[in-house]
Amino acid sequence: MSALVFPSANTKSTPAAANAAAASFAALTAKLDYMSATDVDNIRRAYRFADEAHLGQIRNGGLPYITHPIAVAQQCAEWKLDAQALMAALLHDAIEDCGITKPELIERFGAPVAELVDGLTKLEKLEFNTREENQAESFRKMLLAMARDVRVILIKLADRSHNMRTLSDVPRSKWSRISRETLDIYAPIAHRLGLNSTYRELQDLAFQHLYPWRYATLTKALTRARGRRRDVIKRVQTEVDAAFGNADIQVNIYGREKALYSIYRKMDEKHLSFAQVTDIYGFRIIVGGVTGCYTALGVLHQLYKPLPGKFKDYIAIPKVNGYQSLHTTLVGPFGTSIEFQMRTDAMHIVAESGVAAHWLYKATDPESDASQRLSTQWLQSLLDIQHETRDAAEFWDHVKIDLFPDAVYVFTPKSQIMAMPRGATIVDFAYAIHSDVGHRAVAAKVNGEQVPLRSELRNGDVIEIITAAISSPNPAWLGFVRTGKARSKIRHHLKTMALTESQDLGEKMLAQALRAEGIERLPDDDELNHATWEKILRFSGNRSRADLLTDIGLGKRIASMVAKRIVTLLAETGEKPDPLLMSRERYTAHESISQGALVVDGSEGASVKFATCCRPIPGDDIVGYLGRGEGLVVHTDDCSVAKKLQHRDNERFIAVDWSDEPTRAFETGLLVTVTNGKGVLARVASALAGAEADITHVDMAQEAAQDATDLRFGVAVRDRVHLASVMRSVKRTPSVLRVQRAKPGL
Repeated sequence: MSALVFPSANTKSTPAAANAAAASFAALTAKLDYMSATDVDNIRRAYRFADEAHLGQIRNGGLPYITHPIAVAQQCAEWKLDAQALMAALLHDAIEDCGITKPELIERFGAPVAELVDGLTKLEKLEFNTREENQAESFRKMLLAMARDVRVILIKLADRSHNMRTLSDVPRSKWSRISRETLDIYAPIAHRLGLNSTYRELQDLAFQHLYPWRYATLTKALTRARGRRRDVIKRVQTEVDAAFGNADIQVNIYGREKALYSIYRKMDEKHLSFAQVTDIYGFRIIVGGVTGCYTALGVLHQLYKPLPGKFKDYIAIPKVNGYQSLHTTLVGPFGTSIEFQMRTDAMHIVAESGVAAHWLYKATDPESDASQRLSTQWLQSLLDIQHETRDAAEFWDHVKIDLFPDAVYVFTPKSQIMAMPRGATIVDFAYAIHSDVGHRAVAAKVNGEQVPLRSELRNGDVIEIITAAISSPNPAWLGFVRTGKARSKIRHHLKTMALTESQDLGEKMLAQALRAEGIERLPDDDELNHATWEKILRFSGNRSRADLLTDIGLGKRIASMVAKRIVTLLAETGEKPDPLLMSRERYTAHESISQGALVVDGSEGASVKFATCCRPIPGDDIVGYLGRGEGLVVHTDDCSVAKKLQHRDNERFIAVDWSDEPTRAFETGLLVTVTNGKGVLARVASALAGAEADITHVDMAQEAAQDATDLRFGVAVRDRVHLASVMRSVKRTPSVLRVQRAKPGL
């Protein structure tokens, strides 16, 4: 795209420039023999329009700018893309650089071409806070357009390839940023989509401009090695030819040289010298069918000894981008390690061109269809992630995780193979099956044995997910999941649940505040009260009733202020406060509290938090602090932290009371002083278990052993009565000197 191109101040079109453009377009038309005359005419129309739009623009190398779109279209023609794609390739910078509008493109060339061009256009007209934010939003738009139509990314990769080939014409100060972007983003996308030849070219070109000295040094070393090993390669080729001739098997044999960047990365990661990289050269064997691949493998293993652990069957289990081949490494003449790859013609086209093979190789071959499904699954997952993630930077974070899928292959209990990124966990697997399976996962079995949900997947694992209808995602999962899909689904669910819970809490709080003002209940959101609610929302600045209630639940609005406004508005419609209800609600509450009491039972979820400083349990006298944007925090009324907050921010406190029937146990702290001795911790733990208190945490003093020491327990109890029973049980335990509830400062 034009990020790599800077129009010259010279805007005059010369005959030489016109000739260069015409020659480039002639080279393009020579590749269009697979198209109809009508399609070629449409492409010619697009060329003329683009040529006129870019008239006078010169690339840094001195050639007319139009030669760049033509070169992009040529690459697309090599992939045998359709006429619409080639027209979009010729027009891909028209909106961005020439002031052409999308409606104008629709009118001249149709909506499909205009949509392709729009998907390729950067968002330079919008203002962003940072370059990174701009880039994230641009990639989000491009990737989503690509997920809807894969031709977008194919044109984009052709565009990036040509820009990288001509990067030497760009000011050197820009080489590093552009090359790093290519290595981090475009090359992985090409690899993810199976475009291996483009992937290797982008890597080598980026390497050349990112580390010019290292590139030059390695190039010289490779040239020297090529000369030294020529005899070995020739001998191997002769022996392999003879072996297949004797077996009467028709094959095509091609020499293969490892890409320069691939050699450099191996040297860097494994701290090797160039001489220690043994798999620089290899051979590719193209055979007639799948059975022939395995037959060829047998012939080679009889000719040379295979290296243990170096055989990979990507035919039975294809890579996630659809790649299929048999790989084996053999010990050739003079002890040289040589890699061989066996594949069919169809596999070879998919291996080199990935999703572009859809156009290159239109066949009903099942292996081709299967690889197409694999390579396009990721595109669909982009749409799923976008549905959960509206923030561009967060979306790009999720996508980057999926761009480096060094895969492991695992099985469902029904023997279905699933490819997951290396390092993926049980939770990632659950979300890969279905969002509901991920949301409801509570446990898992790997190869028949129960394992934690954070366990990493290994090749060949058979995984069974155990679900429960009442379960929901745990925020802690975000600390270990690896796939973008799992991360986006968890975040979306947590946000949705938090907003729903905050809305419910806000409704309760506003209803309580209205009762304190003498109004029995919140006005319904119906036709009768529509005008009243519109005035309330105008007063609060919210877009909807749900938004207002959520803001109250999150502490962004004070319920008593909103309630007073509602009372005023209801008075205009003739509804008066009930003096009896007002006096009962206001004067039965604590005099320092400005709103009526809110009942809590532990089922409120993320919208109500129980303070960790004082750990309130049912039976304690409690107050609620409405933190700004964090929901309601419940403290004991004697908590020193709550008293400081109340002194500073009294209007944000509301009266809170316990429900008669709490729905769960609550955590509190116990400080147990014991006489040191063998088995004392076990006895105290046994006493706690016997009193039906779950131990959630144990902490022991760090100092050297003394006669008496303190044990701190986190325990879950039903209420104060249960806590008292637990403390009595622990006090009766031998070696226990003292038991007390742990309070702040203890």
